[in-house]
Amino acid sequence: MQFHTVILRYLEMELKSPFTTSFGTMKTRPVLLVEVIDQDGVHGWGEGVAFFAPWYTEETIETTWHMLEAFLIPLLFQAPVYHPDELRDRFSLIRRNCMAKAALEGAVWDAFAKRHHMPLHVALGGEKQEVDVGVSIGIQPITNTLKRIEQALAEGYKRIKIKIKPGWDVDVVRDIRHHFPHVPLMVDANSAYSLCDIDRLKALDDYELLMIEQPLAVDDIVDHAKLQAKLQTPICLDESICSYEDAKRAIELKSCRVINIKIGRVGGLTEAKRIHDLCQQHRIPVWCGGMLEGGVGRAHSIALATLPHFSLPSDTAASANYWERDFIEPEVTVHRGRIFVQKQHGIGYAVNLAEVERRIVRSKIYKRSKG
Repeated sequence: MQFHTVILRYLEMELKSPFTTSFGTMKTRPVLLVEVIDQDGVHGWGEGVAFFAPWYTEETIETTWHMLEAFLIPLLFQAPVYHPDELRDRFSLIRRNCMAKAALEGAVWDAFAKRHHMPLHVALGGEKQEVDVGVSIGIQPITNTLKRIEQALAEGYKRIKIKIKPGWDVDVVRDIRHHFPHVPLMVDANSAYSLCDIDRLKALDDYELLMIEQPLAVDDIVDHAKLQAKLQTPICLDESICSYEDAKRAIELKSCRVINIKIGRVGGLTEAKRIHDLCQQHRIPVWCGGMLEGGVGRAHSIALATLPHFSLPSDTAASANYWERDFIEPEVTVHRGRIFVQKQHGIGYAVNLAEVERRIVRSKIYKRSKG
């Protein structure tokens, strides 16, 4: 595939309700759509998942745009792509900027699957025809939290995740367990704690949680190993795992018992597959994390979650969980806690350009020079 055109579209999407974590509250979500077109007119779609500010990683939607425009798109135009896996090495000239790399690589994966007349999940080696999913609930008054859990369970979601932070943790989990004693429940700290909080974190052992996600610093592996040795509850690493090498070190140090794989955080589908395979080899459970994606990013995550070692429910809720209307057709829907995998070629969803245009902030077209 020789790509001759890349189109970047910056959208702003309004969330149905504010989403609060330990690092802030979001009312709107920026989305960077990446469209690639090859020499035969085959289109592929990817999505940049960085936020307005560098809350989650160092990347923002503006840095993603800059890295794509100044470095990654020119690298894509340099030579044909015979398989998307090649881009991992081609993009390795650029340090980090994983979300920017994942956005462009994802679009190439979609085009590759379409060119070869197969669904994206088949191109990745996925086997499942349906994916179990859970729901993530932001920090909010406990009455609202309990109501949202009840609603999610009625909708069939297989697992509940709540965001926590110091002062909003043990008491909240205790209340949830009082009302829902047997629901599969996990908590996500988004790195809000330190080893000084070990007694508070150990107190969560009393509530039969599936896992505690990223309790300590975003770049830490060593202290997580110390903490995991003292907890009964499995630690799941999220922000600490940005590459295959990070996952390998975490497994060797016994820093966690579960790993969350997010396409944007690790630099693309190719690296996500490598981490999946490593965890399968070492029998470390994995699940597919979410980033409040729009429809294209959600479609990529569904495809990834069909790989055989994704054994825990993914954070890929229905489009309607976050948006009044998504920009893909059909929208992602959940039936009894499962998403049925699309059988159409590529990501399996069509981008509704009219809906895209309603939300667009700016766009730009990049053309490969003919020289």
